[in-house]
This record gives sequence, C-alpha cells and structure tokens, in this order.
Amino acid sequence: MSEDKSYYFCGIGGSGMLPLAMIVKAAGARVAGSDRALDQGRLADKFQWLQDRGIKLFQQDGSGLVDGGQILIASAAIEDSVPDVAQAIALGCKRMTRAELLAEHFNAVQRSIAVGGTSGKSTVTGMIGWILTEAGRDPTIMNGAVMKNFVNDDAPFASSRVGVGDLMVSEVDESDGSIALFDPEIAVLNNVSLDHKSLEELRILFGNFIAKSRHAIWNHDDEESRMLVASCRLAKSTSFGFSEDSDFRALQVQEESLGSSFTLRTDGADHHVSLRVPGKHNIANALAAVAACCAIGVPVDRAIAAIETFIGLARRFDIVGTENEISVIDDFGHNPDKIAATLATLKAFPGRVVAFFQPHGFGPIQKMGAELAGVFSEHLNGDDRVILCDPVYFGGTVDRTLGSESIVDAIIAAGGAAEYFATREDCGDRIIEIARAGDRIVIMGARDDTLHSFAQSILAAVANSRAEVS
Repeated sequence: MSEDKSYYFCGIGGSGMLPLAMIVKAAGARVAGSDRALDQGRLADKFQWLQDRGIKLFQQDGSGLVDGGQILIASAAIEDSVPDVAQAIALGCKRMTRAELLAEHFNAVQRSIAVGGTSGKSTVTGMIGWILTEAGRDPTIMNGAVMKNFVNDDAPFASSRVGVGDLMVSEVDESDGSIALFDPEIAVLNNVSLDHKSLEELRILFGNFIAKSRHAIWNHDDEESRMLVASCRLAKSTSFGFSEDSDFRALQVQEESLGSSFTLRTDGADHHVSLRVPGKHNIANALAAVAACCAIGVPVDRAIAAIETFIGLARRFDIVGTENEISVIDDFGHNPDKIAATLATLKAFPGRVVAFFQPHGFGPIQKMGAELAGVFSEHLNGDDRVILCDPVYFGGTVDRTLGSESIVDAIIAAGGAAEYFATREDCGDRIIEIARAGDRIVIMGARDDTLHSFAQSILAAVANSRAEVS
C-alpha cells in the first residue's frame, strides 16, 4: 500500500508519529520529516536513531518538502501558516492526518484488533502485541508508548513493531474523533469516562466503534460500557472484569508492590495468573488482553504464559529507581481515571506519596480541572503532597486564563496539601527539599517527552542530597 509513496511527517518525533513512520517505511514508503524538538536541540538521541534508519530530517521551515508528490502527515489542528504546511499547499501536496494514514493501513489487513477507551489503551495494546508475538502470530503493533518487552539496542524507541503476518493491533484515539475511521475485526473497549470530550460525544464514538466490529471485548465493571453494550446490536461480545457476570473474571486477587496475582475464571475453568505490573487496573488490562487474544484464536493457557512475562510500558508506572529509601516513579497519568489508578496503586502500600503533576494543556484544565483536583483530594491524605507547575504550552491561541493554580486551590479547599510553582525546575527543588525516607515520588503528565528526564533528575538529586546530609 505504501510502496513508492513518499510521506513527510510534520512532528515525526511524536509518540504517535514515530511508530507510524516506522511502519510505513517498512511497508516500502520513503519517509522524511521535521520536528520542533529537533529545531530546539531536544531529544537528540531519538532523532539520531531515526536518521540512522534512513529517515531524512529537516528543520521545520518547509525545506524538506520539494515535490508535489510528497504526502504531508500533520495534525489537522496545525495552522496553514506553519512553514511545512504552507510549503505543502504551495506544492499541491496531499495532506493526511496521522490517524487517516494509520486507518488506511489498519483497515487493509485481513485480521485486526483495535483498542479503545479513555484509559489503558497503550498498556492493553502492548499486552496484546506481546501475547500475539509470543504465540507466533508475528503481528504489526502500533502503540503510543514504548513497549519494554520489545526494547533492544536496535529498537530503543519500540513503540511499534512490524510483523510479516496479516495481523495488526493498534490503539485508537477518541480525543480527536479519529476512532471513527477504524473498522476492526475485534474492538476492545476498556472504559468510558471524562477526558478530551464530553460524555455525550464519547458515548456516540465508542458506541459506533464496538457496533461495527465483528467481536467486541468490553469492561463489565464500567457502567458506561455496560450501557453502551446494552444499547448496541453486537455481532458477538465478550466481557471482562471483577464482577460475577464477566466472561473473563478475576478472583482471589493479591496485590503486591511490583505486581499481582489472581485467578482467571473463563468458560468454567480457573487459571492462576501472576503479573509483573502492579495495580488492579493492570489486572483489568490483562483480562482485556487475554480475552482479545483468545477471540483471535490464541489458546488461553498460551495467552496467560505470555502475559506473565509482560514487563510494561515506558512512563506507565515506570519505576525509575530507589535511592536512600526514596522511590521515583514516572507515569503518564493525566486524566482523572489514569491518575486515580496510579494513586490507588501507590496508596495500597505504606509510605507517603509526593505527587508532581504537569497538566497537559490549558484546555484540559478548563474541561476537567475540578475532576483532577477531586482525584488528588480523594486518594491522598494529609501527609501526602501534591506539587503542580504550569501546563504544557507549545504556543497558539488557547485560552490561558485558568491555570494550574486553580487545581491547587481546589485541593487545598478540600483539605489536601498542594503547592504551585510556575516552573518545573522550582517544583523539582521543592520536591528535593521535602523528600524523606519512605517517600514515593511520582512524576505525572503527558505531551512532554522530557518528563522522563525530569524524573531521572529527581532521582539523581535525591541521591546527591541525601549523600550531602549524611
């Protein structure tokens, strides 16, 4: 499909752009691109890795677009005045969004699994991809996060995998409505809750998503998902969850600090499962993944054997390290559900939580700022600490009147302990100042690839600070 085509990715270093660029290149396309981070001298290792794989990179000034036959891959939200876009228009280049190109590839394969839902998409996609790979199905995997099981010296940014079989698994996004472009054989619905869109919009998007699949895998514990399934005429469906009526049910759960174990009951048989990723939310993710793989023909015992060796995703409860009895965890939590799952996992065990949160934009604060504050207030107690900096902002005309201070004010009003500092550096200094033995410091946020480096710097500073004190 991509053979002899030439794609130019505007923002090629993005979490959704990079893996797709690798997939279409493997399919025979010529690939080039630009990225604002490259222009700013950030993330040099990532861009060098792309260049080492034959992808030409250019400044984001339009210079990489020289032929009207090139296809520009860019967000629909990017203005026509951006140099790459302006040059593409001048040359008469076709323009596609990342989702349109991904859907074109996804819908062309014979067998497909699409993973949707407000939370857990990347983890479930990684789990399914790993099970299918271990089962010898050689899938192509499109993910929005680095899958640790696939990382090696040649693939340090393993957010995608290119297989030779005609089977593809991909996470699909509801935030921009692009989930509507995908026609999956198997549709996985993790959950439905407030995030980028209103619940009314999400119900339509997710309802249509599962209705047009040949087999829907859905979360029996999620009230919104239950209502959607009840309102749809599904060709075939399988539920998962902790509730008694789930087709793939978890019982006898034992949570541990770095994993969990449980009994999986399906088709009247019980199977013991041990996971190497923590939290009840990851048990639910594992149930979804095993159910989806069984639906495509993988025996349940083989699926379980594979899921037990799944080691997680980068920036998904990613333990950076422990120094002087203080652990630093890097996490993608940015909406109420994701943050709640992370905090619940942390609070299942003793120790104070110091939570740093960088909102992923001013728009999300306006949409769900009260819910974000509520999650921190509900899951953390008076001994815990919450520290926020200004939201991610890459320019543009978004309304910036409501910032991180509003979340801090709401947490304090509810009786919590929260602080605001404009810069991330000042937040880091404050975290080091208050850190003490037994703390779990969690760094949370999205849309900023440098957050992992920030978490690493916090760990190093904790070690140095304690060394100086001792």
